[in-house]
Amino acid sequence: MQSDQAFTMRFLGVGNAASSLGNASCVLEQAGHPLLMIDCGHDALPRYEKHYRSLPPALFITHLHLDHIGGLEGLFFRLRFAPEPRLMPLYVPAALLPNLQKRIADYPGVLAEGGANFWDVFQLIPVSDGFWHQDLHFKVFPTRHHLPNSSFGLSLPGVFLYTGDTRPIPEQIIAHGSSGETIFHDCGLESNPSHTGVTDLEREYSESQRKRMVLYHYADAEQGAALEQRGYRIAHENETFLLSAPEPAPTRSSIAQLKSV
Repeated sequence: MQSDQAFTMRFLGVGNAASSLGNASCVLEQAGHPLLMIDCGHDALPRYEKHYRSLPPALFITHLHLDHIGGLEGLFFRLRFAPEPRLMPLYVPAALLPNLQKRIADYPGVLAEGGANFWDVFQLIPVSDGFWHQDLHFKVFPTRHHLPNSSFGLSLPGVFLYTGDTRPIPEQIIAHGSSGETIFHDCGLESNPSHTGVTDLEREYSESQRKRMVLYHYADAEQGAALEQRGYRIAHENETFLLSAPEPAPTRSSIAQLKSV
């Protein structure tokens, strides 16, 4: 039976940049309510709004390819002209900030009428090894996707690990995914210099690690079916996965209480 406070992960899209299965993006939910959106490609925001009938409460960016950030301009306008404007927390690995600024925010005249900056609607929070969100401490770690420090994964200890686009990262799985986390891993049938292929999984990871994996970022439904035939779980569009409860850990509020004793 699902707890009223259970964590779930809902996939908005599961495909690669050329797929019809939607840009790879998901939403961490608690008790069925959205807590944190991961990535916002071209079609991720419409998919989010179609399901939740609202805008995301917060967003984490894994890397800067447009199938992961192409929806940020649309998100700017939706926030800028919302009936009740608010600052959305936007968690961005610090190493990505210079290129994110150049790729998205430097375009002159974000509004035709002037008087606005791209960052006006966001609470931009640069992150390194981790960050707090809603009294939960998330871990951030580098992955292997093109150049060093150009792509990052996310984990909530004891709950999930999300690789983002990556080659195999066994060292990061050991460091951040050894407490029973569900591991959401980039994988298609064939490997390439930027993405994991199914034979990579079998070479780089243990059987116990692979049993905890859910694969996404594959090319099409046929590839997804082939991955399933090989015994792997895959994520489908709008599919939800029940996650483990996090291990008890100090929160900001509990730490503050300890300091006051």
